[in-house]
Amino acid sequence: MKRSHIIAILIIAVAIAALVGSLYDSSTYADLEQAMAHPGKEYHVVGVLDRSQAIVYEPSQNASLTQFSMVDLKGRTCTVMLHKAKPQDLERSERLVLIGEADENGNFHARDMLMKCPSKYNEENKVTGV
Repeated sequence: MKRSHIIAILIIAVAIAALVGSLYDSSTYADLEQAMAHPGKEYHVVGVLDRSQAIVYEPSQNASLTQFSMVDLKGRTCTVMLHKAKPQDLERSERLVLIGEADENGNFHARDMLMKCPSKYNEENKVTGV
């Protein structure tokens, strides 16, 4: 077998291994009920900030922990431990997508969060009446 054939086979094998690894590692969208039923498995959970509960961020104690409450789209509430500093405009967010996993105590540990905030263009349209 030629050296170039062996190198090509190795490149293909590495590409297949990377593809299989990324499929195994990918998380899926779920509601809180499904995430709580499978603690330790990573999910994307969509919901809204529970504005009736306090947002706790104390950088003097732990600068990479923000705690708040979220309500998913089916109405279930849970405490979220976001393992990042408090995002700017968290209070103004319309919708949250948490990426993380639930624990056995009913808390959701998010390693990342995406926020949908009100668009400045929507606010301008409301003011100008366009």
